[in-house]
Amino acid sequence: MTGPLYVPVLPTRPHAVAAYSRLQPDAQNMLAPVWNLPPRPGLPPTELAAQVTRDLAAVSKVQRYRAAWVDAPFAGAEELPVLAELMREASSFGLLRPVTGPGRPEAQKAMALETARTSGGGLGIRVRVLGEWDSRTSDDVRELLERSDPADRVDLLLDLGAVSADRPDAAKEALRALDSLVPLAPWRTAAVLSGGFPNVSADMLDHGLCEVPRADWHVWHEIGASARSYRRLLSYGDYGTQPAIAISRVPRSGGGPSWGFLRYTLDDTFVLGRMLASGNGRTAHNRAIAAEYLALPGFRGPAASSGESWLRDCTLGVGRGGTGNFSTWLWVGNVQHMTYAVRQV
Repeated sequence: MTGPLYVPVLPTRPHAVAAYSRLQPDAQNMLAPVWNLPPRPGLPPTELAAQVTRDLAAVSKVQRYRAAWVDAPFAGAEELPVLAELMREASSFGLLRPVTGPGRPEAQKAMALETARTSGGGLGIRVRVLGEWDSRTSDDVRELLERSDPADRVDLLLDLGAVSADRPDAAKEALRALDSLVPLAPWRTAAVLSGGFPNVSADMLDHGLCEVPRADWHVWHEIGASARSYRRLLSYGDYGTQPAIAISRVPRSGGGPSWGFLRYTLDDTFVLGRMLASGNGRTAHNRAIAAEYLALPGFRGPAASSGESWLRDCTLGVGRGGTGNFSTWLWVGNVQHMTYAVRQV
């Protein structure tokens, strides 16, 4: 394998940046995120530039000397001129690699190609397969490769989006896509990205902890079982402990429901438990839920990651973290998940 062991798809949001920063160095060294800038429609250019600059600065700070990809898959036409200038600056050292893909607006393709050409860090080509594989997509990818600088190293990011029980053929469609795309270039990295984390509703958590199958991990095993010659080239990727649709949401501040949830990753399942964001009895309830995670047969212990150590501290009422809030529960879930995903791969 020439690429990273694990490629998580992360939003450029404070909770995801915090999770990455809290990973142990050996885990950080074995993964490379695809950071996704959220859509910000309707913002004046100066405010948009300020928010994007803040996001890119936060990502650059935690990445330090480690390479990653930065994508803006949902940027509108009014956002692209601002993004073009900021992406050139952020990618100037070649560690934050721009991403484009078939079906993107021409302005976005041109921005990514030019950024890759000037930065020298290479180009990520993200190919979305949300249903049946369309063989015509290979022609679009070939065109992008022909437009790229011959000196640019290219990365294939095959993105299956959300996968669950209603997509039983996701692995087969991924293999059809890979059979077509892998021969097109000497890919530096070829990663398969899929999101198995569910959209969580309140009724799922009415009866204590809830377990949901990790459909993305099952897809990865199916791909591996195919014994394709390119299998050793492939890196595993997922959307962490958020549903795939989360990266397309416009950021909001304040508000939200009266409850959230903790996430924990086991061999084949995600475990979910309701946490209270407000109301009487909040602290006692949240400590009791954290204690249920510590009692799981698959709990990996407080030394496994800062996510597990937070669960222990929450249960025992030690430290300064209290029982957390929405952002806390997100970084706790993602840091334990990314650490475990690296170990699994």
